[in-house]
Amino acid sequence: MPSQFVYKALALSRLAVIAALACSHWAAAHAADAIKVGVALDISGPFATGGAEARDGINLAVKLLGNKLGGLPAEFIQVDTAGSPDQAKQAVDRLIQQSKISFFTGPTPSNVALAVGPALFAAKVPFITSNPGPSQYAGGQCNPYFFGLSYQNDTWDEAAGQHATDKGYKNAFIIAPNYPAGRDHLTGFKRRYKGEVVAEVYSKVGQLDYAAELAEMRASKPAAVYFFLPGAMGINFIKQFVASGLSKDTVLVTSPASADEDTIAAVGEPMLGLFSTSQWSHDLPAAANQKFVSEFRKTYNRYPTFYAAQAYDAIFAMDAAVRDVKGKVDDKPAVLKALKAANFESVRGPFKYGNNNFPVQDYYLRVIGKNAQGQITNKTLTTVLKGHSDAYHEQCRMK
Repeated sequence: MPSQFVYKALALSRLAVIAALACSHWAAAHAADAIKVGVALDISGPFATGGAEARDGINLAVKLLGNKLGGLPAEFIQVDTAGSPDQAKQAVDRLIQQSKISFFTGPTPSNVALAVGPALFAAKVPFITSNPGPSQYAGGQCNPYFFGLSYQNDTWDEAAGQHATDKGYKNAFIIAPNYPAGRDHLTGFKRRYKGEVVAEVYSKVGQLDYAAELAEMRASKPAAVYFFLPGAMGINFIKQFVASGLSKDTVLVTSPASADEDTIAAVGEPMLGLFSTSQWSHDLPAAANQKFVSEFRKTYNRYPTFYAAQAYDAIFAMDAAVRDVKGKVDDKPAVLKALKAANFESVRGPFKYGNNNFPVQDYYLRVIGKNAQGQITNKTLTTVLKGHSDAYHEQCRMK
């Protein structure tokens, strides 16, 4: 009996080892089969505010999807690019070569998007932007693997220029940081503004002291000032502009990059009365937007920004594509076709791409005021541009 018992015990032990090995092999295979998404965020550096908002939007979408895409397990590999093109290129090379990603989203600035695009396109990894929309990727350098899901850089500003024209502002002072997105944004404003541009100023990226620029504004006495200064740049500019007294005689107009809930939280009362143009706002009535805003406020105890909204949409765009190709993410033509179809419920309502994979969408005028609870926030006033396509789509050879 003892020897038989030992034999049985050994046999059972062998079975247990085989079972354990089988389970570990299955777990490894399961992990290897997970759809991998590279997420480049600017958690540090001059664009950290936008990066943190995008992170929160992505994490909320991932949570609501149960860490899955199209019902299949997914792994979201987040890296900090710090607003640095060189750091971003190194990170993306690792994501492509070591992590074997099937999708990519992020970062915040256009110069980083332009830096990482070529490697992603060569590897046939779809790049679904969570923010930047450089003019190069909208026009002559358009690529089937780039999806400008957010907006094309010029378009916010085209809406702002149209608003300034509609209001009859005879002249305007315009300012942005000296990098690709800054130049795109001011180009967009000039494209629709029919008044005189008394000065076009490009400040340093990351600049926080605007004394010299404010002195120039005071001397030129513009009817309006249009600025694109994201993150801490905009926070400091608004504070200094109001403190200088210029806001008493000059209308301030901007994009959501300097007029959303993150900037409001940092600046407070000086934000009141600031106009901005945007393709999204937290008070849009779309059902998907109401759910997003409700879940975001429940999770983070604050209103989301456009950065969070776009990043949230990017994840749901991937989810719809994986679902539509039934998980066959290696079938690149099918994935591109599914992404272009955009069969997801966007926070902006009905959503479609133009020929260059940039949205055809509405742009709204908003103003910052106090709601019924006395909270400083944005209110949507009207639609400035309806079903608007960017100015570069005709240069793109894609259909």
